[in-house]
Amino acid sequence: MTGRVFSVKRFAVHDGDGVRTTVFLKGCPLRCKWCHNPEGLEGTPQLALYAQKCISCGLCAAACPNGAQSISPRGVDRERCEACGKCAAVCPEKALELFGEEMDTDALLPKLLEDRDFYEESGGGVTLSGGECLLQADFCAELLKKLKASGVRTAVDTCGCVPWRSFEKVLPYTDVFLYDVKAIDEQTHIRCTGRSNKLILENLQKLRTCGAQVEVRIPYVPDFTDREIPAIGAFLQKLGGIRAVRVLPYHNYAGSKYEALGMENTLPDRLPTSEEIAAAEQMMRDHGLTVIPS
Repeated sequence: MTGRVFSVKRFAVHDGDGVRTTVFLKGCPLRCKWCHNPEGLEGTPQLALYAQKCISCGLCAAACPNGAQSISPRGVDRERCEACGKCAAVCPEKALELFGEEMDTDALLPKLLEDRDFYEESGGGVTLSGGECLLQADFCAELLKKLKASGVRTAVDTCGCVPWRSFEKVLPYTDVFLYDVKAIDEQTHIRCTGRSNKLILENLQKLRTCGAQVEVRIPYVPDFTDREIPAIGAFLQKLGGIRAVRVLPYHNYAGSKYEALGMENTLPDRLPTSEEIAAAEQMMRDHGLTVIPS
């Protein structure tokens, strides 16, 4: 079975316990204003142009079957580009990059097992992320099953905005869910992400009911999610059984990605202060929750 992957990151240390390899899958149902992986939003392949790397050699224009490439400041003609990747394959300076490769679980598994010694020594493993990896639930289930059969601990990083049946497919093979909670107030969630949070909160409750291990991740974005911190703490306290909580400080490092992909940059201007993050973490502790420091 194949899935559409846009990155495989080795030696990741922020995607679950220990040293991990994280597989990022294409497609996401949300459109968070602060998304730091815009290359994962669309389910289809996307071509990125890093103009500062371009040396105007013309190889891309010669390779493109649709005339979408040009040796000029206009760069990629997005209307003509079909993201076939032929231009990226010949670019000598890596100024072009294709995000979205069909990968088979049998071919991917050996790559993920290369660092098994590091997983075992650190208590790490493999994390599936995105985008929203559970939009490709069948692929995730097959890959996770093979990882578990190989003795590797697994994690699923999810926004939760998928049908419950998607969770049911991966539950038997997932050691821990890294679950995003962005807001409790529905209108705030819609303003921040474009979608309601009802399904997200329902799925979180179901995960706890069936005894799944859950680490909740709360993006702290000034003027967007910051006022939701008290309500999130109260909700999680009432829910009970949450393994740990991590407050994720918003950063704007992804600005260059939006430009390279020809996408509108929606990243907020204001970054959180260390004092704001510390206060948010303390509020979680005040609600009886275990906090993993950022």
